[in-house]
Amino acid sequence: MTTFVLDAFALLALFQDEPGASRLQALIREAQQKRSVLHITAVNLGEVVYSLQNRRGFDAAVEALGAVESSPISVVDVDLNLALSASRLKSSARLDYLDCFVAALAQQLQATVVTGDPDFKKVEAIVNVEWLPV
Repeated sequence: MTTFVLDAFALLALFQDEPGASRLQALIREAQQKRSVLHITAVNLGEVVYSLQNRRGFDAAVEALGAVESSPISVVDVDLNLALSASRLKSSARLDYLDCFVAALAQQLQATVVTGDPDFKKVEAIVNVEWLPV
């Protein structure tokens, strides 16, 4: 079974019907069928909600949050271990701090990051990345 960690980019593509939305829909179906496992950190989900609220309004943000909560996507709380792993990545890879949580969780779970954010090229040597169309 394949494990994936979703970047905010991936969920935003889904909720805004951007390129990559169909791949996210397929991953969710796979997770519902227990053929894969999907995770997102709580801070990255917060980034999704914040972005949607700014771009599309409060109702769109609430709707997206409800969709995630009723989906097979596991929301992972940030503990001290994950925060320190993210801080080490921030120091070494010069990745955006929120993106460091995605990469750190992917490292911990030996998972593949799902994103279209080109900044993740900085960490391709240490985590697997599935690239969504931009």
